[in-house]
Amino acid sequence: MAAVAAALVVTACGTAGGDGTAAVPPPVSAADLAKVTLEVGDQKGGVKSLLTAANLLQGTPYKVEWATFTSGPPLLEAASAGAIDTGRVGNTPPIFAAAAKAKIKVISVSRSNVEREALLVPPDSPLQNVAGLKGKTIGVAKGSSAHGQLLNTLHNNGLSTKDVKLSFLQPSEAYAAFSQHTIDAWAIWDPYTAQAQIEAHARVLADGRGASNGLGFLTASTAALADPGKNSALRDFAVRVVKAQKWADTHREEWAQAWAKETGLKLEVARKAVEAGRDQPIVLDDAVVASEQQLADAFADEKTLPGKVDFAAFVDRRFGPDLDQARSNG
Repeated sequence: MAAVAAALVVTACGTAGGDGTAAVPPPVSAADLAKVTLEVGDQKGGVKSLLTAANLLQGTPYKVEWATFTSGPPLLEAASAGAIDTGRVGNTPPIFAAAAKAKIKVISVSRSNVEREALLVPPDSPLQNVAGLKGKTIGVAKGSSAHGQLLNTLHNNGLSTKDVKLSFLQPSEAYAAFSQHTIDAWAIWDPYTAQAQIEAHARVLADGRGASNGLGFLTASTAALADPGKNSALRDFAVRVVKAQKWADTHREEWAQAWAKETGLKLEVARKAVEAGRDQPIVLDDAVVASEQQLADAFADEKTLPGKVDFAAFVDRRFGPDLDQARSNG
């Protein structure tokens, strides 16, 4: 892995980014890279425990410091402010960040099983279909992937977010409200979906099929991408995440145990969250951008965003060749 890291440092070039919007800094020496500290945002221990389980945090030619966030939107706010350099989020946070003109870019992408993105109701709820949610209160983290899935789920059933009452809650708050029946439904993602199913016997009213593209993004601050040392570290880190995602797909039990250990989740919850398959890295291509643009337009049409978002302007494909190789070689 050290050899791979060294190769990544010397292959950086001082040309425009893959999307043509940003210049790529020149490479740095191994000595300079050793002075870099990469500040990484994480949610529920997901990336940290994944890299740890896959033994891919060993031998990084730079230091890594971690910060934990409740969901994607606050993580991207921190990235835009320069408090962190990188972090992984779902499909919707970058859209809200783009609308706020955040100083971030999407640098790699993966796709997960959308059946684990769920609209949950308590086991004793009288609700039997999405149409029955009209006038009901739904808990969701604003600007999260669950917000996007909820928007499309409602649209697919002849409703809009104006037909329901949205209660904007972070996952821990929403879980408490859900358990206490102070909200009628909860739009959420794993591992919280699995936790609610196992511990609160939640019932799935609808999942992400036909309502979510299942995309998740590794993002970076524009400041980090412009910094020679941090850009080199980001290149190496993004490759490690891809390799870890591929590893996890064939080592689900090891991944579940590591995730449970890192976060304090019950092992059965972690197992349920990974049994259907976790994130698999894919190409950050025009089809991905188009899918995100459709979601952004849907939010803009509902006046949830202040105006139209050009998602392509927040995509940087500079690491594409390295990520292609990582996906191919595992």
